[in-house]
Amino acid sequence: MSPKAVVVGAGINGLAAALRLARAGWSVEVFEREDTIGGKCRSASLFPGTISDLGAATFPFAAQTLEADWVRAPRPVAHPLARSTALIDALGRDQETWNALHLPVAREIDKHLANILGPTMLRVPPHPAAMLRFGVRAALPATTLGNLLFHTEEAKALLVGNAVHSMSSPTRPLTAAFGVLFGALAHANGWPVARGGAQVVAENLAAQARDAGVKIRTGTEVETLPEADAVVLNMSAREARRFGARPLHPGPGVFKVDWLLRNPVPWRDPRVGQAGTVHVGGTAAEIAHAEKQVARGLMPNRPFVMVCQQYVADPSRGTSLWTYAHVPRGYTGDVTGHIARQIERFAPGFRDCVADTHVTGYIEDIAGGEMSVRQMVFRHPHHVAGGVFLASGSTAPGAGVHGMAGVWAAQAALRRAR
Repeated sequence: MSPKAVVVGAGINGLAAALRLARAGWSVEVFEREDTIGGKCRSASLFPGTISDLGAATFPFAAQTLEADWVRAPRPVAHPLARSTALIDALGRDQETWNALHLPVAREIDKHLANILGPTMLRVPPHPAAMLRFGVRAALPATTLGNLLFHTEEAKALLVGNAVHSMSSPTRPLTAAFGVLFGALAHANGWPVARGGAQVVAENLAAQARDAGVKIRTGTEVETLPEADAVVLNMSAREARRFGARPLHPGPGVFKVDWLLRNPVPWRDPRVGQAGTVHVGGTAAEIAHAEKQVARGLMPNRPFVMVCQQYVADPSRGTSLWTYAHVPRGYTGDVTGHIARQIERFAPGFRDCVADTHVTGYIEDIAGGEMSVRQMVFRHPHHVAGGVFLASGSTAPGAGVHGMAGVWAAQAALRRAR
């Protein structure tokens, strides 16, 4: 008889783990407590005639690791400022330096992702020379690297905006790694979105898993560990405490709001309207200040806001706008007004374009643990104990929609079985 695995959670990492085990000849069942699969990679019609992403919105990594009909906006990312706009191909006197920092990584993006999307400890990277070249840029805080290399506020702000995708203050060590990597991915693949919504990414992966023999059951809560040769938990280490996982120190949260628009956002600079992702936070110093306040448990008046204009790349979704603001852990206030005011700074008349609003509100610790240096390097091991394994952003290679945490958890289960 083939060995049996049970996967708890049908998010991207859970489905990726199930697919890897099934292709290795295992009998695999996936249990999902929600009625739909996808976890943080789901979509729904929040407004009539539209499709909105409930979690992940753009996919810098997934285009390299997962299948979907990937579509791209004319510009991957824009960062508006009071009197100018930061764009990856319009940085004035800093353009040459920006290119020298990012384009070598972009040209070897497959090698860098092979290095990065794996365990950081107890593993020789498959491309050590590329890792060494990247490491020279990665160790510094993003603010420090920006101040060392760039003259213009545009280049500094764009690097720092890319870095805070890590959900960590850009004044912390290693945040330059996120800034450079996300910038290189913008050059290499354009930060695509999935035509038809993020749910399509999960459905495609689930279809591959079913073709490999995986059984997926939704609307089923798992209260105790099932009997199996391996149990893979697609949940954060904090959620998996009851199954023996060691909880990580949690990171900050986000406050999510979706907006139904009568017209596209009236950005002061029309080029911002061509971007799939917009960083709304102002200068590098403003973003650093806001992220420091969040880390201290204080709600900034001007938080960093991530804006996704999926309709630019995929008009079939309708004109709905995806936004979230970085907020302190456990924050209970309403941040809808903060987000609107931040967008209005760079898009006067934004509120007049809003036809309806859907407030999801506070979402806890989307990175699966605080992105401190220690927890970035030493994520929770994939092997929890006995036949229990963890596959989520709490494990290597960390948060993001790529499925590799599930692949590595499955690999750990296969090694233990051997």
